[in-house]
Amino acid sequence: MPDHHTETRPDVDTAVENQYAPPPRPRRRHRWVWVVVLAAFALLAWWILRGGGHQAATNQAGPGGRRGFGGPVPVTTATATTGNLGIYFNAIGTVTPVYTVSVTAQVSGVIQTVHYREGESIRKGDALIDIDPRPYQAQLEQAQGALERDQNLLAQAQMDYERYKTAWQKNAIPRQTYEDQEKVVQQLQGTVKNDEGTVRYDQVQLAFCHITSPITGRVGLRLVDPGNLVTANGTTALVVITQMQPMTIIFTLSEDNLADVLAETRKGKRLIVEAWDRQMTHKIANGDLATIDNQIDTTTGTVRLRANFSNSKDELFPNQFVNTRLLVRTVENQTIAPASAIQHNGDQAFVYVITNNQVKMTPVKTGVTDNGMTAVEGIKSGDVLADSSFDKLQDDSKVTIANEKQQPSGSGQHQHAGPPGQRQTHTGAGKAQ
Repeated sequence: MPDHHTETRPDVDTAVENQYAPPPRPRRRHRWVWVVVLAAFALLAWWILRGGGHQAATNQAGPGGRRGFGGPVPVTTATATTGNLGIYFNAIGTVTPVYTVSVTAQVSGVIQTVHYREGESIRKGDALIDIDPRPYQAQLEQAQGALERDQNLLAQAQMDYERYKTAWQKNAIPRQTYEDQEKVVQQLQGTVKNDEGTVRYDQVQLAFCHITSPITGRVGLRLVDPGNLVTANGTTALVVITQMQPMTIIFTLSEDNLADVLAETRKGKRLIVEAWDRQMTHKIANGDLATIDNQIDTTTGTVRLRANFSNSKDELFPNQFVNTRLLVRTVENQTIAPASAIQHNGDQAFVYVITNNQVKMTPVKTGVTDNGMTAVEGIKSGDVLADSSFDKLQDDSKVTIANEKQQPSGSGQHQHAGPPGQRQTHTGAGKAQ
């Protein structure tokens, strides 16, 4: 019996072995990368623990963080004072003259003389322009001649009337003749009156040839020259005259603030109005509130007011835009501190009061503010306040005074204002401005 041999395929055997073989071990060639990363983190932790990040955290700390380590903090200071505060309403105003006259020709003719100089200040009645008067002189002479003729005719008719009256009384003439003569006299009386009116009219026309100033003021640029032909009642102005003294400013006030102003005016108080330049850096003049308009503009919710200014030095110029500050009332004996020294933590306001080169965080209640000064409650007059380096201060921090910040003088120079209609105040050491 032949031998039987079992044959096995090599590929099948290999597959079976691979199926039951243990899984290969993971490769460890990137283990050194993790070692480097862990070493870097360890080095960073060591640097932080040694204090390398402490200074950066201190520099970025806010008002409530831990600050002030590393020695006293140099600060500038300001001192709280006692003074008066005035409540202002601010607005933009326009300088408006009381009188502005555009002189036009009332007769036609050729200009003979221009008497004024550009920009000259003139008085009422001063000569301005002369128009050729000869045509109007001739018309006046004609009217005067007609008047003399008709006056003589009237005189003759009146003599005849007296004769007829005597004759009628003696029954020498019929009554009709007497009555007719009476009517002739009345007709001539009407003619004479008409002639007299013509003469007066021609006299007025002749006077129009000599133009004088109707007001005291300042003339503008010259608009006509000798030899120019002008027409009666034309639209072209010969000269424009503006009254410079006194001067007024018209400005607007929000209807929300009108009640406060009316309450003060009903008491008979004189309300002061200040005029400032556009940058609010220079006060131009002081004036008085003159009048309040009789209605509110429904489109803007504002009412117009007019203030009078003496303008004795011509500080205000017609149509100039200015900032106005209406002083409504003054509150007295307020503790005043610079607004820059007051810090805020949410809704809470506080200041750093300096005592023996150490600051104390003191809560305060703020009031009205103006010109960088604020009325405060919670501190007293004479307290020295920190006015800089707030990012390095905390309660009980040690400080060194670098220099003392100058306070506004008692005259109260005010250089800032809010938008029109916003309530503002002013400060002064001991008196209202």
